Amino acid sequence: MTYTVDDLRTVRKMHNDKKSLVEVAAGTPMGRLLRQFWHPVALSRSVEPGKAVSIRILDEDLTLYRGEGGEPHVVGARCAHRGTLMHTGWVEGEHIRCIYHGWLYDASGKCVERPAETTAGSAGIGGYPALDYGGLVFAYFGSAPAPEFSLPRKEILETAERATFARKEQWPCNWFQMIENSMDATHVSFAHQAGIVGAFGKAITTTVPALKYTETEAGVEQRAMRAENNVRVSDWTFPNNNHIIIPGFTQRDPWVDICVWMVPVDRENAIRFFIYSAPMQGADAERFTQYFEQYGEYNPADYHEELFDKGIYPTEQLIQLTGAQDYVATVGQGAIADTENERLGKSDAGVVFLRRLFWRELDALESGGQTKQWRKLTKPAELPHPPVPT
Repeated sequence: MTYTVDDLRTVRKMHNDKKSLVEVAAGTPMGRLLRQFWHPVALSRSVEPGKAVSIRILDEDLTLYRGEGGEPHVVGARCAHRGTLMHTGWVEGEHIRCIYHGWLYDASGKCVERPAETTAGSAGIGGYPALDYGGLVFAYFGSAPAPEFSLPRKEILETAERATFARKEQWPCNWFQMIENSMDATHVSFAHQAGIVGAFGKAITTTVPALKYTETEAGVEQRAMRAENNVRVSDWTFPNNNHIIIPGFTQRDPWVDICVWMVPVDRENAIRFFIYSAPMQGADAERFTQYFEQYGEYNPADYHEELFDKGIYPTEQLIQLTGAQDYVATVGQGAIADTENERLGKSDAGVVFLRRLFWRELDALESGGQTKQWRKLTKPAELPHPPVPT
């Protein structure tokens, strides 16, 4: 797809109302749209059975706790009695009790006991469906019944004898900038080409790619073609997941599937959740896991000053370096980018495609029409081949 100058100006003009895309609280247009989907909210390993933690997702403070049976539950942040934070209480079976006066809530957020009262009453703090998958806790925040839980390339992740690892990064910028970065294939040639080591480095050059974006039943297929045998393909799934494939960490390793979600915390903060997966077993799988246990906890925001003020980047480790490069480029636009004064061009075809897609869905939602019924890909994009070694 090609874009004229008028196309780019039109998209920029209608996109100047950035508020519509970054405001995600309940009741806002984007907040309503995003609440139609499952979202990762935490690392599964971050909350043990019988424990509770506070989380903030979609501009809403919440409590995530894991019942004594091991199931995750998401309920409101504060007790309905006098507003005490629920994560400071304790878990009893699959329920959670407030530390202040002992009000007890079930996994749906309904109060089932008030020790100082004769009945439980009708109070509640709200609750949302939650589940574990691939090392992440997912939750559904919509008012309609939860749709069937699904993931892009779910069958691949569930293939036997695969090594997997989940991680997250929390960034001080709005979620839509993260999304736009995932749809910007040209930046890979520049932001990620310097300092990349190992097999991945051979897949990246400063050659500006030919771009192709195709809407699918699940989202967008993105192709960046730099040479006949150097094609970067990703399946972007609406509203906030990108699936890419990268070469292994050594020449002998299989290629790695990466599913990354970009989830709003609020209008100025977001989290990137990842599931890395590769067809490995035995000693290779152990090495894969050890690699991520050593380097996968890296969060660029913890090194904000070093990155922006001193230009100190992680070295040699792919997982850390690419994250830092994306962080500097994306967070460097500001918490909410100034789109009014941007100058879009041919390299921004993916960004334009994405903005049009969201504006179409938001317009349908606000007019009372039907948004697209997004479905799991029936035929995922063909995996790219490794670039020819040089």
